[in-house]
Amino acid sequence: MAGSTEQGKQAALRAGRFAGRRIVVTGGSRGLGEAVVRLLLAEGARVATCARTAESLDGLRHSLGAGDELLTQPLDVAAPELLERFVDSAAASFGGLDGAVACAGGARGRGITDATAEDWATTWALNAGHFARLTASATRHLRASEGGSIVVVSSISGWKPGPQAQYGASKAAQLHMVSSLARELGPDGIRVNAVSPGSMLIPGKRWDRLRQEDPAAYQRFAAEFPGRELVRPDEVADVIAFLLSDQARGVTGVNLPVDRGQNAPTPQGY
Repeated sequence: MAGSTEQGKQAALRAGRFAGRRIVVTGGSRGLGEAVVRLLLAEGARVATCARTAESLDGLRHSLGAGDELLTQPLDVAAPELLERFVDSAAASFGGLDGAVACAGGARGRGITDATAEDWATTWALNAGHFARLTASATRHLRASEGGSIVVVSSISGWKPGPQAQYGASKAAQLHMVSSLARELGPDGIRVNAVSPGSMLIPGKRWDRLRQEDPAAYQRFAAEFPGRELVRPDEVADVIAFLLSDQARGVTGVNLPVDRGQNAPTPQGY
């Protein structure tokens, strides 16, 4: 019996950590979300991902040369019912679900005296609301699979003060939800965890543009990191994959910062 168990473990290792697993990832067409999708597919998972534009998803599929192991759908995760339908469709296509990653997110508005009620509502819907809806939708399918793992991409802004307040508040809400949902869903065999990236160096994005356009300002910001290097998306993706995997079967209700020891989350220094 022990020999057959060991053979099974070795077969799983050869096939990849996620061989046979079915995972939904929101916001998977670029940046961190793309890194997560690529890693999961490389390790044997079937992945369903969504993003705002069909063009970005088509580019992802083309770059991967993906087949039926990747499902894509353009949608706004804050739009009523679209996210839920996407999750249900992915589960129907795959014959169930084993995990979900809430990677999509964002912010709208400026400082407290300028931000409108709509700015607050939009930011909340993109972050806390989207995570809650993804969790609710995925949970129905994870229960049918007798458990699974849910990971939300939060931020160090969830507890390290920085502008804008509406973004930090929505990220802090995600972290509280993780603690609560881990207890609520634990009896169903569902683990819920958060990963909080620091400022990531993504080609063409904010910090990469700063590095190219104002090297001195970039170096001042890099001083917020003990090693003077910003976080890479693949470093965060590795931790997300760990939390989705059986290697983390004893981990739930936690927030894992992946920030290279970053101090302030923005160049403003607070």
